[in-house]
Amino acid sequence: MDKAAFEAQLREWRHHLHANPESAFEEHDTADYLAGELAAMGFAVHRDIGRTGLVGCLKAGDGPNFVGIRADMDCIKLTEHGDLPYKSKTPERMHACGHDGHMTMALGAARLLSERRNFSGTACLVFQPAEEPGYGAHAMLKDGLLKKFPLKEIYGLHNWPGLKAGAFATRPGGFMASEDNFVIRIIGRGAHASRPHMSRDPLVIAAEIILALQTIVARNIEPSQPAVISCTELHTDGVRNAIPGFVEIKGDTRSFSPEVQKLLEERMRAICEGLCALNNATCEFEYTHEFAPTINSRDCVAHAVEAAANIAGPGKVEGNAPPGTASEDFGAFLEKIPGCFLVIGNGDEGKGSTPLHNSRYDFNDDILATGAEFFAEVIRLRLPA
Repeated sequence: MDKAAFEAQLREWRHHLHANPESAFEEHDTADYLAGELAAMGFAVHRDIGRTGLVGCLKAGDGPNFVGIRADMDCIKLTEHGDLPYKSKTPERMHACGHDGHMTMALGAARLLSERRNFSGTACLVFQPAEEPGYGAHAMLKDGLLKKFPLKEIYGLHNWPGLKAGAFATRPGGFMASEDNFVIRIIGRGAHASRPHMSRDPLVIAAEIILALQTIVARNIEPSQPAVISCTELHTDGVRNAIPGFVEIKGDTRSFSPEVQKLLEERMRAICEGLCALNNATCEFEYTHEFAPTINSRDCVAHAVEAAANIAGPGKVEGNAPPGTASEDFGAFLEKIPGCFLVIGNGDEGKGSTPLHNSRYDFNDDILATGAEFFAEVIRLRLPA
């Protein structure tokens, strides 16, 4: 297939996937579509791994190793705005994070690998469901992904608005943050707004807690260790003329190491329980681990940087980029096997710079071939013929 025909095929795949989004663990039609395309290219397709996930495998030569390429499948629950000819056909469902492009780049790599057969071993394309809520990687692992497919390494990409189109960035070690969620419930005593002395005002306690939590990063975390605590929701059972008896604070934290995660949880719990006790109120504190940090293998970063430089040129690859505090459940795979996660620039101006999770976001079709070639090059390098 010549370059123009290949790029046209990539656009056709991507536009179909964009127009037919499905959210976490609903990706049945998406999986059907991917399975049909992979089978037509000669891949052995394995379905229902992690509920709606699938793996396509292609063996060439007699190499014993397996290397994985991962693409996420789910959309987010957002109604798309704009007038794209391939706009989402489903209300409150939209590929606003670019997973349609990620799947397309993996399909493009499948096409290149099936035609070139320039590797020796087994290339496994891992199409993962439910990345957005952080459940899909765990579901695939629980379903025996690594027992059925003994991957030596795994590689993944995410598009990045604001980065020059087709440029790559990654780093060894912590590249993307963990996400831990928290709920703080403060049970005080409500009263008439004109009689505050009769209350144990949970709103005042909540205000003290919200401010005090910010001292953890400022005064308890070593300054070279990134960490974020964000209180994002506040709910009460009060009305304008009644001091509430109950306040609930929700939010999340981001960090890059288990030690910092542990410290955040311990200090948050101590502050919340201590301030509630000080004010003669009751505290309920919940802290859950949603996303593991994405910790790249140093060796795999070197291989990924080499592959990206071979495709895009050394000047468009940053191998020691600053870490980011967004989260990715690819980190769950990296807790089990070595690998590397990268970002590929969606564009630093115009449409390509529209933020992720925006109702007018669209993946940049001009980077599809670059991503597909990168994935195929990783397989060629890591499974040498």
